Amino acid sequence: MPRAIVNRDTRGFIKVVADADTGQILGITAVTKDAGELAAAGVWILQAGMIIEQVAHSWAPYLTMAEGIRIAAQSFTTDVSKLSCCA
Repeated sequence: MPRAIVNRDTRGFIKVVADADTGQILGITAVTKDAGELAAAGVWILQAGMIIEQVAHSWAPYLTMAEGIRIAAQSFTTDVSKLSCCA
């Protein structure tokens, strides 16, 4: 997570739960120092009924904690170790 690297605090995680058949996102959990920054993005994603592919390919503001949701969605189809540090 680029924002966590800049903050020099990479403890924590973002978890996205999705329906295996449809890809619809069912829930988002964040356990990290600035998890509150993710709340608005998470609510928007859930209210919109978005699927993993939509979030993984959406625009996200660079160097924010909310960008982590997009990176977590990308992990469903991409090996995150293959992404750049600034995915």
